[in-house]
Amino acid sequence: MHWYEKLKDYFPVEEMKSREHMETLLKDKGDIYYKDEGPKHVLMYVETDEFIFIDYLFVSSEARGEGLGAKLIQKLKDKGKPIILEVEPVDYEDTDTEKRLRFYKRAGFEHAVSIGYNRRSLATNEVNTMEILYWAPNGESEEVIYESMKKTYESIHTYKDQELYGEPYEPVEKVLKNDRQDGKDVLEGI
Repeated sequence: MHWYEKLKDYFPVEEMKSREHMETLLKDKGDIYYKDEGPKHVLMYVETDEFIFIDYLFVSSEARGEGLGAKLIQKLKDKGKPIILEVEPVDYEDTDTEKRLRFYKRAGFEHAVSIGYNRRSLATNEVNTMEILYWAPNGESEEVIYESMKKTYESIHTYKDQELYGEPYEPVEKVLKNDRQDGKDVLEGI
């Protein structure tokens, strides 16, 4: 099965980029957008000088329990940069959401409590709320994580959106919120 089909079968439609979008990113942004693929996994990620963003991580069910996911995460951790990812909020009727969160917690990831992320899906036209998790090897602040998420949204998630989907995604200011930053703006205005 093609790597894209593996991702599409596993992730909800509202979280998926189109195949054309991902192939365009691999071609046009090959200096920062990467695919690590094996018989039992697909890892799509962004790596800049400052951070790593995990776009998609799929480990096939037959590999579960082998530690493959942990090995893939460790390979990224070994680069010594903050790692950021988006996860669905826990849905107790979907045990996969809870398992994913436990997996990342065991790997040392924290919730970005000050960052809100709500994006309208062009596939479903529904607002999709995600939580931001991060691993900060040098104690990077949530402000650093927020700025990295903004860069990812603007350069990866919305890359050629008009051309690929026929309409643009919402601007970053509408999608990502930083409670700490918003609070600072309010205090400074007093």
